[in-house]
Amino acid sequence: MGILERIKSRLVRTQSALSDGIAGLFRGGREMDAALLTELEALLYSADLGPLAAELVADLQRRHKRGEVRGEADVRASLRASLLERLRAPGAEFTPSARPAVILVVGVNGSGKTTSIAKLAHRFAQRGHSVLVGACDTYRAAAADQLAIWADRSKVEIVRKEEGADPAAVAFEALEAASVLDYEIVLLDTAGRLHVHKQLMEELKKIQRVAARKIEGAPHEVWLVLDATNGQNAIQQARLFTEAVQVTGVIVAKLDGTARAGALFRIQHELGLPVRYVGTGEGKEDFEVFEPASFVDAILAG
Repeated sequence: MGILERIKSRLVRTQSALSDGIAGLFRGGREMDAALLTELEALLYSADLGPLAAELVADLQRRHKRGEVRGEADVRASLRASLLERLRAPGAEFTPSARPAVILVVGVNGSGKTTSIAKLAHRFAQRGHSVLVGACDTYRAAAADQLAIWADRSKVEIVRKEEGADPAAVAFEALEAASVLDYEIVLLDTAGRLHVHKQLMEELKKIQRVAARKIEGAPHEVWLVLDATNGQNAIQQARLFTEAVQVTGVIVAKLDGTARAGALFRIQHELGLPVRYVGTGEGKEDFEVFEPASFVDAILAG
């Protein structure tokens, strides 16, 4: 199964809202008119596109008046082009630009953050990189235990301390080990912080400061894990995290049948954050580089 097919199979909710909805609008040979465009805008909103829905429909209306958009196929093609313009992604595997390359991974409780880190570690190791994981979530012993199990399966090393230890101290120890032992990539897990919890956000900033003092330019990346099933709630989470730390990219976890995939467009439109990876299942291999064209084709396929 190719990437398009795997992603498409996980986007049942959004595809139903968009692709099936568009087909329904034109059923029976219905002509494009103001009423149809109003209904289309409602469809786009239902797919969690938010304010983008009005922008997309306004563009369609202008093109329809110019005679460029006449029916269902034209609408799909126009939406595809417009949506692709609003997605920004590296479109390729992450390549370390420093040694060690330090990646700080953040996210709220239950977002799939720890599992995403484990999948990242496995993916990087499979591609020949030496990987070290720093278990900086010291509030939940289960988080470090989970990472340790994944690390063992993927044959990557992990640095952890006792429950309740200073998370910044774990980060320092991990970076110290990475420097001495010449690891290529360091993945730092962090507590799944409630985005309204000031103390935990300050702790996150402390980890950043410690990393910067230990290794020049660190952390080189800050990736925010968002739960695809949260829809527009993910937007608020992303905004608050970017206010606390300099987020450089997004990992979208839990891209399954319940996913409200339209939120990805708003994340990029409102925050300018590229989506780097998407989690497409429970297995350690169910993790893909985000490819905008495959994603848009999956949700608009007729």
